[in-house]
Amino acid sequence: MVLLPANALSSMRLPHRVSLLFLLLLTAGWLSGCVTQRTLPYLQGTDYSTQTAVTVPNEPLLYHIQPSDVLSIRVQSVQTVLNDMFNITDTRTVAAGGDPSNLFLTGYSVDAGGNINLPTVGKVKVSGLTMDEAQTLIQQQVSKFVRDANVLVKLLSFKITVLGEVRNPGRYYIYNAQATLLEGLGLAGDLTEFGNRQNVKLVRQTATGSEVVLLNLTDPNLLRSKYYYLLPNDALYVEPIAARANRGNANNLGIVFGGISALVLLLNYLKVF
Repeated sequence: MVLLPANALSSMRLPHRVSLLFLLLLTAGWLSGCVTQRTLPYLQGTDYSTQTAVTVPNEPLLYHIQPSDVLSIRVQSVQTVLNDMFNITDTRTVAAGGDPSNLFLTGYSVDAGGNINLPTVGKVKVSGLTMDEAQTLIQQQVSKFVRDANVLVKLLSFKITVLGEVRNPGRYYIYNAQATLLEGLGLAGDLTEFGNRQNVKLVRQTATGSEVVLLNLTDPNLLRSKYYYLLPNDALYVEPIAARANRGNANNLGIVFGGISALVLLLNYLKVF
């Protein structure tokens, strides 16, 4: 029977201790980076936990036209020649291959003074008006030159920006008259598991500057908020939860302690043998 010196036994146990410490620290870091199930669902609470339909009153915000907006203006009447003169959006889009993105290049732009320039009619001031008000005003002006005209006005420059912990961050164009907060996040592929559903920043441009508000997606009262409906040029930023940083730190710890463990094993090998 061969007896090993005490210092040899101690040196042999050292790598095992280091490995055990490494595993414990890595496990602790991994657990701290876990996301709990209760942080994931939207609109939490008892209000929407039954199969009974719940009606939530909420009036969409009316957007007022601003300089740099782009409008689609279509004129329909029995005078087809005059129709084509006004409907430059339709003719140019067909020539460009029908790509909807070309609408932003061929629509009527609102200049710095808040005016659009219509063929024959001339300048019409539309800034500060809602879409319905602008449609009524333009129809009145066009009717002076086109008999029995029917005018349809739509906003083409409805774009939003979604950043942060979403699957597909970027800028998105909306082709509907209105869009909700959830629809905007849906365009970006929804939040990742590390997105903070209780801290979503909405940045909105106003006449006096930028307005910033924090929104809680887990709050059932979100549907009643005046910020539930998006406006053109809104920006959404989804903050990361602490688990995102913890998960990254755990990965870094794994690399560091893995290197230390390998170094200790190497030194122990050189010392013993």
